[in-house]
Amino acid sequence: MDADDVEATKMYISYNNVHQLCQESANKIKQFKPDLIIAIGGGGFIPARMLRSFLKEPGQPNVRIMAIILSLYEDIETVGSQAESVGTQVVRTQWIDYHQSKVDLVGKNVLIIDEVDDTRTTLHYAVSELKKDVEEQAKAKNADPKDTKFGIFVLHDKDKPKKADLPDEIMKTGNYFAARTVPDCWIAYPWESVDIVYHTKRAMEQGNDVFLP
Repeated sequence: MDADDVEATKMYISYNNVHQLCQESANKIKQFKPDLIIAIGGGGFIPARMLRSFLKEPGQPNVRIMAIILSLYEDIETVGSQAESVGTQVVRTQWIDYHQSKVDLVGKNVLIIDEVDDTRTTLHYAVSELKKDVEEQAKAKNADPKDTKFGIFVLHDKDKPKKADLPDEIMKTGNYFAARTVPDCWIAYPWESVDIVYHTKRAMEQGNDVFLP
């Protein structure tokens, strides 16, 4: 596939579109009543900040946002002219310092945010590791780790086979929120762009800018 073909297959998403996807999803997410947002960087940072504005209730403090950064490494084996992924490894680049931040996960509704659910590998890792943290915190205070509930919000869920699963307590309870389900394509987000004017123009041409009433 040459550069022109790759460009033609990209789905361009504008900042306006992201803002409206967060606004559109907020009412459903309010039913989850998140006490804490954990944003997976870098793609989850901007949606997390936008969503927090729509979750704000009069007379109540903003939902606190914590950041984690995970790197997904793929072992690539070249077969002929095709590069195939034969394995994945998630590595922590940044995690929550519970002592310094004084974050207690026990008994909280924790909303994990990323921009896209692609292979689900990163989301699976984040949930699994955070559940381990809950277990440790609950043991230290003689509490029940099951009192902590996890939810997930993504802008886009790619309609494709996943390489990892998420627990039923998320997927079968309505605590998985995807603003849009999209085909398996290359999604170009605005915070990745080095030419935001061209990026926004392409998003507008594709109808991925503002949802008109």
